[in-house]
Amino acid sequence: MTSIPDFTPLRAMAASVASQVEAAMREDLALALKGCDPLLGEVLEHALFSGGKRIRPLLTVLCSRCCGRDDSDLYLLAAAFEYLHVATLVHDDVIDHAPKRRGKTTVSAQFGLEAAILAGDWLHARSMYLIGKLAGAEGLEIFCEATGSMVNGEFEQLRYIADMNTGEEQYYNVIRQKTGNLIASTCAIGALFAGADAPRKEALATYGHRIGAAFQVVDDLLDFQGQSEQTGKTTGNDFVEGKLTLPILHTYARATDEDKKVLEQLFAGDRSSQEAYQQLYTLIERYQGFATAAQAAREFSLEATEALAPFASTQHSQEEIELLNLLAGYILSRNK
Repeated sequence: MTSIPDFTPLRAMAASVASQVEAAMREDLALALKGCDPLLGEVLEHALFSGGKRIRPLLTVLCSRCCGRDDSDLYLLAAAFEYLHVATLVHDDVIDHAPKRRGKTTVSAQFGLEAAILAGDWLHARSMYLIGKLAGAEGLEIFCEATGSMVNGEFEQLRYIADMNTGEEQYYNVIRQKTGNLIASTCAIGALFAGADAPRKEALATYGHRIGAAFQVVDDLLDFQGQSEQTGKTTGNDFVEGKLTLPILHTYARATDEDKKVLEQLFAGDRSSQEAYQQLYTLIERYQGFATAAQAAREFSLEATEALAPFASTQHSQEEIELLNLLAGYILSRNK
């Protein structure tokens, strides 16, 4: 039996980093919001300090520490990634007309669409300013490429909605753009901030790409197998939206011609029907779509840890490397 890793050191580090990043955000906001309308501050307080895992800031900090730098500016740099992440969530909730996110009222529901869009724009602008200030032109280029890619990935995903001709190549291209590139940028910019050489920057960026892929595949699985109380999302929402996630793609590739037609009919029909969802779930189980997608996530996690090989002989960074390895494992075990 495979033993479950002890994630206690990772949780302790994540809590410590989150506390320091939140302090950096509050200090930055106090400066940046001088002269701004009070409503903006109220909206940002609701958006930024209503909980969250702070995974992207954690990655920035760990990758910088791996390469030998840990100072107060690092937590402000990490805060820039939280600003961007929250901006995307605020705008996603506008697009989805979502009333709740993880059990709490969304910005758009509480303050209105206009305030939500404007606050998201402000956070995006502030994140770019901080990246440019702290990581220079090279850091800003990495950051802007990742954010541009993220938007393009969303457009490509729209193109593939309910299109049964979509294959794994298109799926992986979308998640690379939507998730992988941005997570890789947090790692690469953390390394750049610390003055890392090219091999170490590349290794950490590769790590970020792989855990980003693993994270997204696990998200795909949680959409079917997670508990709404823990995930904060409605089970089966990806199907309702017509997204062809990895368990579905694996199922369609292995299905008989007869079951392929059933899948096509399910996606062409009323996807909000509970009966349709149950039929889809049964087909995925029949063709081991959940199991094979989970295996793909494990392979991405393994590739992430293998990417850290250039740090094997660097004694001062071993604590951070162990935490990055733990994070790759934690992503596989998460339930929300």
